[in-house]
Amino acid sequence: MKKISLTFLTLLGYFSNVLLLFSATGNGKNNRPNILFIMADDCTYNEIGCYGGKNARTPNIDKLAGEGMMFNRAYVGMSMSVPCRHELYTGLYALESGCAWNHSQSRPGTKSVFHYLTDLGYRVGVSGKKHIEPAEVFPYINVPGFEENCVFAKEKKEDVSGIKLFMEQDNDQPFCLFVCSTNPHAPWTLGDASAYPPDKLILPPTLGDTPEVREAYSRYLAEVTYFDRQVGEILKTLEATGLAENTIVMLSTEQGWQFSGGKWTNWDLGVHTGLIVKWAGVIDSDSKTDALVQYADITPTLIDIAGGKAKKNLSGKSFLKVLLGKKNEHREYVYCMHNNVPEGKPYPIRTIISNEYHYIQNLLPDSTYFEKHLEAAAHNEGWWQSWKNAAKRSERERFLVDRFYNRPAEELYSVKNDPNQFNNLANNREYARIRKKLNKELTKWRREQKDPGIPVDTQSAHKKKYWVQ
Repeated sequence: MKKISLTFLTLLGYFSNVLLLFSATGNGKNNRPNILFIMADDCTYNEIGCYGGKNARTPNIDKLAGEGMMFNRAYVGMSMSVPCRHELYTGLYALESGCAWNHSQSRPGTKSVFHYLTDLGYRVGVSGKKHIEPAEVFPYINVPGFEENCVFAKEKKEDVSGIKLFMEQDNDQPFCLFVCSTNPHAPWTLGDASAYPPDKLILPPTLGDTPEVREAYSRYLAEVTYFDRQVGEILKTLEATGLAENTIVMLSTEQGWQFSGGKWTNWDLGVHTGLIVKWAGVIDSDSKTDALVQYADITPTLIDIAGGKAKKNLSGKSFLKVLLGKKNEHREYVYCMHNNVPEGKPYPIRTIISNEYHYIQNLLPDSTYFEKHLEAAAHNEGWWQSWKNAAKRSERERFLVDRFYNRPAEELYSVKNDPNQFNNLANNREYARIRKKLNKELTKWRREQKDPGIPVDTQSAHKKKYWVQ
């Protein structure tokens, strides 16, 4: 009898888990979860409180992290808004979608999450910043209420009535809604900068210390908090619909800030993104994972959640099992690239990231890096010039400026021991085996991508609008 009882209980437990998974993965029409994806714009992940930020106040994002799962190792494939958003929505690496530069587009005929989830019966909309073309690749429902222009200095406060209407539109049909803020993208004009007195700030090691930098950093932090307020309003709106319990909430900070060393680079501050997922009743609260994921994995995950079959042609793969607590790992490597045209002169970069190391190849190491926004006073408001002036007197500022402009052919950093990436191990004989292994793996990936390297990062290639294999 004891054996029968034990067997019965084991089977009962097994079928209970199957039913939970059946419900959680959306295989039942009425049980399929809604999906709400909230996205920042140029928000450095480690400025957020739950990611160790020491300045910005982000209570709404921190609360969300406490209610769900926080990914410690999530990345974008390119630290520029257009390519990383195309990666997010298509589930493809840059050369596979064709969107290989900023202000470019995916190849006609490419499919995206808007096709995949619509085919599965979802209404799929976007409110706010878009930066995705052509329309045939991204047939989203436009949801009004959030600003689309990321460089508009006098942005009006968002109107959440549009997203509320979209959420409540049809209770018999699940929704997937991407709410894409334009904050804290420069210019930093929103929020209350007085809450962040420049002389009281704890300056990150990667920023030069001048009054102009501190003042700009203060305004940046104000916009980070402004974005956090928007997150709070979005989540309140979801609660007001009564649909929160059956809605997965994902939040990403996108790429890094516009200060030098963040956006437009393949350093950690550029490509590392914050990613938080809340799924009531499925994901344990206040949980964290070190699983390596990147934007290309999100669309396959959403397809999986919606009950669809895996798409073999996608670069990414679903990390649903990580969300369900069934796996602690996802990828062995994350892959990133950078093509500097049209943001400056050619400076192609390729990167591979493992659990322990971050390896970078600069394909034109004899060239001086140049990014037009940083060098234009109208864009940097004088803080970059003040930083460079300080470099004439300060060894610390000189190191940071020289590191930005002049880069070696190879860079290798310890993820754990060197989070600021100041100690390049590429020429250290002790790490030669690791460097060679990562070089080999990156070369293999580039071969699979049919990546010629330098020829991609040219004006002539960019003029074609999308990369042609």
